[in-house]
Amino acid sequence: MLLHRKFVWGPIDDDFRRAAHTLSYRARWGRSATVPIETFGVLARWDPGIAVLDVWASIQMPKYPDQIARALKLPGNAVRVHNDVDVGGSYGVKRGIKHSVLVGYLARTLGCPVRLIEDRLENMQGGDMQGPDRSFDVELAFEADGTVRAMRMRALDDAGAYTGRAPLQLGKPITAIVGPYRINSVAYEAISVTTNKTPQEAVRGFGQAPTNFAIETGIDKVARFLDLDRHEVRRRNFIRHDEFPYRIPSGSEYDSGDYHEVQRKTLELARWPALVAERDRLRAEGWLAGVGIAACLEPSGGNAAFEPLLNDKNDTTTWMEGARVRIDALGAITVVISTTSAGQGHETLAATVAGEILEREPDDIRVARADSLSALPTNSPVGSRMAIMLGGAIAEAARRLKAKLMAIAAHDLGVPAERLRYDGGTITVREAPDRRLTWEQLFHIAHRAYHRLPPGLEPGLEASHVLQVPTGGALPGADGRVQIYPCYSFEFHVALIAIDRGTGKPHLHDYVIGHDCGTVINPDIVRGMTMGGIAHGIGAALYELFQLDGQGQPISQSFMDYLLPSAHEIPHVRMVEHHTPSPHTAFGQKGSGEAGYLGAPACVASAVNDALAPLGLAIDALPIRIRDIEAALSGGKPA
Repeated sequence: MLLHRKFVWGPIDDDFRRAAHTLSYRARWGRSATVPIETFGVLARWDPGIAVLDVWASIQMPKYPDQIARALKLPGNAVRVHNDVDVGGSYGVKRGIKHSVLVGYLARTLGCPVRLIEDRLENMQGGDMQGPDRSFDVELAFEADGTVRAMRMRALDDAGAYTGRAPLQLGKPITAIVGPYRINSVAYEAISVTTNKTPQEAVRGFGQAPTNFAIETGIDKVARFLDLDRHEVRRRNFIRHDEFPYRIPSGSEYDSGDYHEVQRKTLELARWPALVAERDRLRAEGWLAGVGIAACLEPSGGNAAFEPLLNDKNDTTTWMEGARVRIDALGAITVVISTTSAGQGHETLAATVAGEILEREPDDIRVARADSLSALPTNSPVGSRMAIMLGGAIAEAARRLKAKLMAIAAHDLGVPAERLRYDGGTITVREAPDRRLTWEQLFHIAHRAYHRLPPGLEPGLEASHVLQVPTGGALPGADGRVQIYPCYSFEFHVALIAIDRGTGKPHLHDYVIGHDCGTVINPDIVRGMTMGGIAHGIGAALYELFQLDGQGQPISQSFMDYLLPSAHEIPHVRMVEHHTPSPHTAFGQKGSGEAGYLGAPACVASAVNDALAPLGLAIDALPIRIRDIEAALSGGKPA
């Protein structure tokens, strides 16, 4: 056993005793993955002249250079990781530390560059790419009107053969353990065990999607128990918009939201009465048809508070991100960031944020990636944190740079800075607009006219900022209450599915999502990540599963055995946006990197079980494969 922790938040026994009804159920999340198009690759070269190990890797993980240095017993400044590489997809599964240590050791020992590229078999058998493998035992206490008062949840996770970060995936869900609902008390038991399976890694959402599935399964069961509309039960339990900031039993404070309005917009776009009528029409034609619903939160900002929460020896309270902005002697703006990117559009984010603050065209701003020896502190793009953390660091660095420009202008024009107006890079005296300094004059003074600079101001135009997680920095209390993430995005999913009675094959006919991630910096990026996350979630719900035979040997070793959804299985997705700004971030932005995936599996499962409900059947284990539906229809048990 790797981890066994029990938490009780609130008067759980009293709430269960007073509630009108209780029900219990088991939910099962099968092991699947974020399967990247490209497997992991790493190249290392030892330079004996300067005693530096240069590393190029398709990597996404925090503290990667530090871990290599520690493993090889090298000083931290003897490892230089180059971040200007194409990662080729990740969402948490390009960690590769064992590959990198091996290649680094061989490069240093042999005195020549060494490269390792996984083939697909290696990646699927032993790569850092498999996700949670989790069973939930849940008990809910609720009233006759569907109001949920309390929840007991026991989560048992199969971490595989080695610990890695797998046990911590039971920690992140604590930050949203009640989802978007006003549940008064919670008992949570987290268990992580080791087996002979491939180890887990940080698949998209870091354990949040399975917990969302377990919670949403329960909300559906409450609705069916009481014969109430599933969306009405959710509406009655949602936290109200006037209750934010809202502190949940486990100690996390939700920053902002309007869940009822997102639900209303989504049901309106989905044309809920017509959708139900279409389900009934399909049923009349002989299909098993169902409408699915799911609501969930996306914790974002990437704090590390679940580490000391689950490990008393860990006192990590800093989870920072740094950035540098500079204006060169020719007036060009460069933003320097310090991590790799796996297609999340960090260059677009960086240029947009710097351009917004400095009021310059983003297309004219260059974004560069520093290697690990010249980089500012970073914790990698994990936990839906880069819009918040990288965006926030760039915004503050750009503001400092703008303040320096204002100070130069105030000194040169002989007026206080508060009497100046900044407009697109030109600074004018408010009451005398003809007195001004243009962009060209400002960067000329900063780089070439020292005699015109304010006393004590250094030449050049550059500013840096290292941002700590908003609301972070505290250790958990003795009762396990802690603020883990600063921001919470919200999703509301609706789907229509039809199942062939003869074969059990599902067909998704329609899919609608309502999404609120605060202020959107780039709508195309947010939409792309959300749509990709839904496709990923459909795979986890209906198709993807790593399996072992009776002797413990893996039998999902290629895409012949591990089934991925194609464009034929993904329906057209319609999306409605709502924007509830966060009070904790530079522009009100929240995270969206895990969007779609955190609610899609629960929504698809809800649709399948709505289709099976007229037969008195339910399947509460993912994925729900064709063979599982077929077995249920024939009176057997899912495989």
